[in-house]
Amino acid sequence: MRKTLLVILDGMGDRPVSALGNKTPLEAAKTPELDKMVEEGSCGLIQPVYSGQFPTSHEAHLSLFGYDLTKWNLGRGVFEAVGMGAKLKEGDVAWRGNWATIDGTAKIIDRRAGRILKTKKLIQALSGIKIKGIEFILVPGIAHRLAIIMRGPGISCRVNGNDLHQTGICPSIIAPLDNQAESKFTALVLNEFLGQAHKILKQLPFNKRREKNNLPPANYLLLRGGGELKSMPKFNSRYPGKACFIAGGDLYGGIALSIGMKRIKVKGATGRFDTNLVGKFAKAVEILQKKEYSFVFLHVKATDTFGHDGECFAKMKFIERIDEQIKQLFALSNATVIITADHCTPCELKEHSADLIPFLVWGKKESKDSIARFGERNCQDGQWGIVEQDQLLNKIMR
Repeated sequence: MRKTLLVILDGMGDRPVSALGNKTPLEAAKTPELDKMVEEGSCGLIQPVYSGQFPTSHEAHLSLFGYDLTKWNLGRGVFEAVGMGAKLKEGDVAWRGNWATIDGTAKIIDRRAGRILKTKKLIQALSGIKIKGIEFILVPGIAHRLAIIMRGPGISCRVNGNDLHQTGICPSIIAPLDNQAESKFTALVLNEFLGQAHKILKQLPFNKRREKNNLPPANYLLLRGGGELKSMPKFNSRYPGKACFIAGGDLYGGIALSIGMKRIKVKGATGRFDTNLVGKFAKAVEILQKKEYSFVFLHVKATDTFGHDGECFAKMKFIERIDEQIKQLFALSNATVIITADHCTPCELKEHSADLIPFLVWGKKESKDSIARFGERNCQDGQWGIVEQDQLLNKIMR
């Protein structure tokens, strides 16, 4: 059986940037290994599949794995919680959350509380809260991220979150999205929890010390992506063979675990710019050279982070760091390598966009484009043309 490696460079796609000579970070980067792959292989563009105003990471990954969003979009909170190691039960409502900073007028100053790294004291301060029979369980994620799980009778995920992805405004009030009693009850309980949590966090000595050191206090919780656990069809029911994943980010691990992939741990795989790229690519090659797994999903996050921060030069340089590790993949003699992104995150936009996403395929002997450079505009001329995101694996792995 031929093996497959799917490498997702999160948010890699971009738009031309004037500071980079009207090139995208991918086009401006020095990428001899990616260029060799696309010259020896084939390429094209992906049409993103999404349900809202712009692509989200969890919808994009579900689509890449071939899942219909109308059936299997459980809510990002569920996947984040699973990826963080939470043991969800049927009926739980799970949210993805940020530790955030609000000022005395309740306006959001920092959605990530200075990208705070140490959150143990915060988790401890809010542990054990129970309101009207509903237990609140907090699970730490990477840096400022966490999962908030609601457990108890009569709750629903049919309420809005309070995070509008903006600063300088007050968080939204949690409100029901329908007229069901469960939704109204959930909104009531969740608003009370957020108020209690803010009072506790505001007085916490840990946050007082941060303020003294001119660091933004983590004094509020921003919630979004609420969802309820549901059993999903497994990946190997669509693509025979055992599948595994290498990912530092909780969301991507949570999605992969939910569809039956096995986690492969790599020391130093953080999901940040300091992630162990050498180790991640080496582990992928090692796995594919053995018999057990036929599919490996390898995720790299920081390309997306630099896009959100508007740091086009840092994004370009990080792509060059990735390219240095691509050379390890040339040791694979019986594998098809797919390299792409889940969505585009243009540096000048600082947000996800619905732009077409470049991809390359290497290792399929019958496929060759002889295109000299891997980039957004070059991939327009690739033999794959434009492929719907949820059809990509079907077309390549058939």
